Amino acid sequence: MLDTLTAALRSLLPHDSVITDPVRLRTYECDGLTYHRATPGVVVLPDTADQVARVVRLCNDFAVPFVARGSGTGLSGGALPREDGVLIVTSKMRRILEIDLDNRRAVVEPGVTNLAITEAVRDRGHYYAPDPSSQQICSIGGNVAENSGGAHCLKYGFTVNHVEACEIVTPDGDLVTLDRMDPGYDLLGAFIGSEGTLGIATKITVRLSRTPESVVTVLAAFENIEQGGKAVSAIIGAGIVPAAIEMMDALAIEAAEAAVACSYPAGAGAVLIVELDGPEAEVRRQFARLQEICSAAFELRVAADAAERAAIWKGRKSAFAAVGRISPAYIVQDGVVPRTALPGVLAAIDRLSHEHHIRVANVFHAGDGNLHPLVLFDDAEPGAGERAEVVSGAILDLCIEHGGSITGEHGVGVDKSRYMPRMFSEDDLDTMQLVRCAFDPRGLSNPGKVFPTPRLCGEVPGVRKGVHPLVESGKAEQF
Repeated sequence: MLDTLTAALRSLLPHDSVITDPVRLRTYECDGLTYHRATPGVVVLPDTADQVARVVRLCNDFAVPFVARGSGTGLSGGALPREDGVLIVTSKMRRILEIDLDNRRAVVEPGVTNLAITEAVRDRGHYYAPDPSSQQICSIGGNVAENSGGAHCLKYGFTVNHVEACEIVTPDGDLVTLDRMDPGYDLLGAFIGSEGTLGIATKITVRLSRTPESVVTVLAAFENIEQGGKAVSAIIGAGIVPAAIEMMDALAIEAAEAAVACSYPAGAGAVLIVELDGPEAEVRRQFARLQEICSAAFELRVAADAAERAAIWKGRKSAFAAVGRISPAYIVQDGVVPRTALPGVLAAIDRLSHEHHIRVANVFHAGDGNLHPLVLFDDAEPGAGERAEVVSGAILDLCIEHGGSITGEHGVGVDKSRYMPRMFSEDDLDTMQLVRCAFDPRGLSNPGKVFPTPRLCGEVPGVRKGVHPLVESGKAEQF
């Protein structure tokens, strides 16, 4: 079946846009979470939305599953391919189609990198606010799929807060537009963060932000992580809402120094990066209060210009990749806890680390309690990978126990789907899959992701097997 489909794909796309060579296919066997791997059956690289739609329609004709992939920087296995399916890579679709500063909007294709949008409008006093650590290479299509955040999401929100409209290819191959201004149910909101299970974005209209009048970036070095945690709580408690509050522990700092020589204060058990922005008078007042709150810091470094600001951020932005300098392999987690629970959860993570003889480097968006523990292990050591998995799962259990979530911005993907029943009941999961069935009744769009036991539409209560729910209700024309 796949061979026949591949022949049809070759008649549809240029020869170099269809990849079947086993060596080249291995380029796409995982995303940024390398712990999970699968070699795709075939890879296609479309140039246009119409080509994406035609590829998806062919997959439907042959009942072959398909997975969308952007830059491959995801950290939950969301773009893990199928050995029996088609991997649709949107990296060639990287045109900025329109910039409308009067309405603070830009229209881009899914392969455009996050940072490229800001670079296109920076000289005209605007920027794109969401900034994942991988913003230099991660693509907007992937950001939409995962509802990515970044360091500045504390003040400015996630991708969903900055997308006005999406042209998408539905799982059955139709090309439709979802707009924030559409009446009725928020289909755009449902699509953003759906991890490729509800279709493929082919054109995205993003909201641009005005460059703030004043920006102050501060690096505070503390003797231990507990002092840093107390400072975070005090900052928020004082009514200050920084653009970003980031924290790194000693092990994460060690990795960053080895990778990019960021020159953070020697001997720091933790560093806190706080960025204030807004009207100059407001930022000046907040900075004065921040200095008082961070009195326990043994060093307070303030960026004097854009170059020093970039130097402060350099270590934090490189942290995930940097741990490769101190560990052969690692698992990145993405749990969320209430800010008040941070000290207890971090202490528990430390106990887990010692109990299982697995090092954990902590990097996190401290302002909103979004933890990114990096669970380090040597994959050449027998049993080390299994111990790392145990620690990784126990960290997610800690997040749930403290009233948090198993993911803040990296998504569920294949990596965390087994933890979904720990947060949600069977009825909850069935209800979520009703939404999936409404978009994808045949279950071909990125199957095996998000839900631990994907159901055919007919297996979800209230949906007749093989029948689109909107067809069943007689309202298909409303979709």
